[in-house]
Amino acid sequence: MQPHFKIAIGIATAGRREILAGTLHELSGQTRLPECVFVCQAAEKDCDAEQAAELLFPLLTVWSRPGLAAQRNAILDAARDFEILVFFDDDFFAAPSYLAELEYCFAAQPTIVAMSGQVIADGVTGPGIDAAGARAVLASFDGALGDQTLTDLYNAYGCNMAMRLAPVYVHGLRFDEKLPLYGWLEDVDFSRQLAPYGRIVKNWRMIGVHLGIKGGRVSGIRFGYSQIANPLYLWRKGTFRLDLALRQMSRNLLANFAKVIRPEPWADRRGRARGNVLGLLDLVRGRLDPTRILDFD
Repeated sequence: MQPHFKIAIGIATAGRREILAGTLHELSGQTRLPECVFVCQAAEKDCDAEQAAELLFPLLTVWSRPGLAAQRNAILDAARDFEILVFFDDDFFAAPSYLAELEYCFAAQPTIVAMSGQVIADGVTGPGIDAAGARAVLASFDGALGDQTLTDLYNAYGCNMAMRLAPVYVHGLRFDEKLPLYGWLEDVDFSRQLAPYGRIVKNWRMIGVHLGIKGGRVSGIRFGYSQIANPLYLWRKGTFRLDLALRQMSRNLLANFAKVIRPEPWADRRGRARGNVLGLLDLVRGRLDPTRILDFD
């Protein structure tokens, strides 16, 4: 079948060379290969350049200062010759049919501007999933056959986030670099910038596993502060409804303080709770700002 679009994949990474290598290897199994994969690295050691010879698609590296928003913006700058861009986390394993399903949907549904797939296992909510475990989950998944089922979303999920590039470039949309480092909720902000120009949907036939590997993540204190600062910043900016922002904050506060005595081995609940407190104190003092996490160790 002739491709409908020029499709690129964008992956921002920092300090996770082996994880990235596994993800790139998996992408060679796509039944519909991408025209290009862009990897934005924060340091030269983040991507194995020699791996490019083993892949079934062109691999291009771009550079940026560290930070998910800045790195994804660098990929946007590099992808102007493409029509569809799919952002994957560096630890997202897509089922072999993912890009084929994505292309079919964008061709059949011209009003859709962004979509995410069905994450059938997400290691973020636990200790993480290793590569072998992710492959096993994908191999054993028995999804329903038939027409694509779409569900409208408030925002796409950043670990697998596909978008039409025309409205992005026409309207000068960018990831907000005031959400530094891991850029928590950057997917919400960008999705709501795109929302005026078309539908944002979940495509249940685009399947993947998010490994949720913990290496290279930000500290608990920084993350806890972001759990307070980022939702309120986005509400003030106008890209996050207040009720959703408050619900997000409340859920995180309850989880962190309820588990601070007996935290999960993979989660720094004490650090997150401390970051929550620092965020609330800054809110009272009138100095709450997402970039304050750069002042913390």
